[in-house]
Amino acid sequence: MSDVIPETTDILARLIAEPTLSRQPNLALLDYVEALLAPAGARIERFAAPDGSRANLWATIGPEGPGGVILSGHTDVVPVAGQAWTMDPFTLTEAEGRLYGRGTADMKGFVASAIRAALLAARGPLAVPLHLALSYDEEIGCIGVRSLIDALAGRADRAALCIIGEPTSMQIATGHKGKRGLKACCHGVEGHSALAPKALNALHLGAEFILALDAAQAQLRETGAQDPDYDIPYSTIHAGVMQGGTALNIVPNLCEIDFEIRNIAADDPDLILADIRRAADQIAARHGNRFPTARIAIDEVSGYPGLDTPQDSPAVAWLRRLLEPGAGLIKVAFGTEGGLFDQALGLPVLICGPGSMDQGHKPDEYVSRDQLAACDAMLESLVLRLRQGGL
Repeated sequence: MSDVIPETTDILARLIAEPTLSRQPNLALLDYVEALLAPAGARIERFAAPDGSRANLWATIGPEGPGGVILSGHTDVVPVAGQAWTMDPFTLTEAEGRLYGRGTADMKGFVASAIRAALLAARGPLAVPLHLALSYDEEIGCIGVRSLIDALAGRADRAALCIIGEPTSMQIATGHKGKRGLKACCHGVEGHSALAPKALNALHLGAEFILALDAAQAQLRETGAQDPDYDIPYSTIHAGVMQGGTALNIVPNLCEIDFEIRNIAADDPDLILADIRRAADQIAARHGNRFPTARIAIDEVSGYPGLDTPQDSPAVAWLRRLLEPGAGLIKVAFGTEGGLFDQALGLPVLICGPGSMDQGHKPDEYVSRDQLAACDAMLESLVLRLRQGGL
């Protein structure tokens, strides 16, 4: 093991230099992380994607056994194509206390800090283990981490806490909404546009379906459950993509709509979806006498559960003691892998990391040096606690 631990910014520069877009290889990044951690004594496992081009990495520092802490982050980033960057997005660039590059905020800044914390942890005995979980393909629906979580679910050495390092400006987020990503396929009957009334326009079916989604959203907003900890305190329904048709003079027979449900903990997404399916069947049935093949089929494409860790959990109090005075409790609008860890492993999950999602997914994404330093300080305190005995 080297006597010199790299600075977090140096680690971050190497991570940013790897353009680990979702669905693209991340193995070079994992090789770099493993080259740092293995000589320090970390026990490392990989869980590969089916095609072998990407993998999750699980690294453990310290003793075998339960009661440890997981530091979890994803390695993939969103694309830069079509964005007006003023600098190379895959070269870490510093200006006026800000560190720019794709993934600095979401969320390679935390990953870099967690790697440094693991190297610090390796310098002395821990009472309980520190685990580092790095996943792939989070940005497209928390896809990659599931194989890692499945493997951990069968083990006896259950951790006591998982910290997801998504950007929260170093506040503690105890929850986020769940998400279902769905596709509605509206099947009409094609025909010549000069005889359009004799056909069933699938785009028109799609328009009726979007109106039904809007009505369902209005009901959730006006009479549904509310959680005031969120900026939008109710469950939401959103249609993001609608496509269909091939030519102006052809009545289209297919229209596809990509939509989503983001639910607060008090709402069951299955019940929301069941109501949407009933509305879709009713729309198709209105045309059934003339067009028996009319239908709207809905398929689930992606999704992840929400997170709702009780604010009075001992884990919250424990993490607050590691942070600067005044660290608040929040819930975040974006989704994370936290609900999967919570649901499958049954351990408290909290979200806390440097930077703000206001800077994520944008050109000239950045994390401030101050935020990165605050994360380093928190994780240094965490390592000290793990030397003393953990939670």
